[in-house]
Amino acid sequence: MPTRSARTAWTGDLMSGNGQVELTSSGAGTFDVNFPKRAADDADGTTSPEELIAGAHAACYAMSLSNLLAEAGGTIHALDVKADVTLGPDKDAGGFKLTGIVLTARGEVEGVDDAGFKDAADKAKAGCPISKALAAVPITLDAALEG
Repeated sequence: MPTRSARTAWTGDLMSGNGQVELTSSGAGTFDVNFPKRAADDADGTTSPEELIAGAHAACYAMSLSNLLAEAGGTIHALDVKADVTLGPDKDAGGFKLTGIVLTARGEVEGVDDAGFKDAADKAKAGCPISKALAAVPITLDAALEG
């Protein structure tokens, strides 16, 4: 399996410095990062490690869920997956840590009922490689069929 890469160029200290994250494997883009906007409610056009993790988790989870639904005999018309990753204080070790992830999955799927969808959703949460990598972070799931 391939290895994917990203790099960050950073200047300055934590509070006044800034950087750019480059998605080098895909060449898909370069994104500004800095700590004040990372810790603010309004990102104002600047990304963060948490947003990048959220994107990775949502994509990985959607792939895992689509595979499990197809294996269960479902025909996937649409999946909408959102990941919310929260940064908060690390009260035990100091500094910061990821304090939680909420996955929200909605699906338009023929051939599976609500119970089948939720079963696949739970299995995808447990089996998604990004979920596995983030096992130290509490992950909650809200999954439902639509339509």
